[in-house]
Amino acid sequence: MIDATLWMVDADAVTDADLLRFRDWLSAGELARYQRFVRAQRLRQFVVGRVLLRMALGRLLNVAPREIQLEEQVGKAPLLVSPVVKGGMPGFSIAHSGRWVACVVSAQTALGLDIEMLDAGRDLAALAAQVFDARDISRWEGLPEARRVDGFYRMWSEKEARFKLGEGVGGHCVAVPHEELSVVVCSELPLGRAPTIEVVNLESETRRAD
Repeated sequence: MIDATLWMVDADAVTDADLLRFRDWLSAGELARYQRFVRAQRLRQFVVGRVLLRMALGRLLNVAPREIQLEEQVGKAPLLVSPVVKGGMPGFSIAHSGRWVACVVSAQTALGLDIEMLDAGRDLAALAAQVFDARDISRWEGLPEARRVDGFYRMWSEKEARFKLGEGVGGHCVAVPHEELSVVVCSELPLGRAPTIEVVNLESETRRAD
């Protein structure tokens, strides 16, 4: 059965001391990208996302998280360069929104993940005009009023997750329930079951990995 593991972290709960310590996990390319961010929240999201990904891949590949070497790719997800995996590269994807950072990994299929904070206070019509085509807008506007907010974010998340999965890949997409977020995982091959969210603590996972 093809499956995927979905981990999530409350980035605001990561202490500044741990954030500084985790920054040492980053490669030279990752550090160069980190230094280009201006907003404190984005800096935090980036470090937490790369550490979370290393922990998830470490668990999947049965290696220490700090042994995971990632290489930056412009406009794309990072490339796993070490360890070398025989029989096909694992699929993985990272996403962030607000205080939440998430990653999904699988040994069996390519993946795309997107998460979006559910915010009914935004001008969804204006956003729809920016991110949806005419067909999507018509579909969204056809939803009952009570489903407009959830429907908008579900469609937006799927659009972003499909983009991360890659052009030309049809994809099989599933929505994963969360109180604050729209969460969508798209996979090249159909998953045997929808992943469930595991909220993890980076410090605890570090101790377990050690």
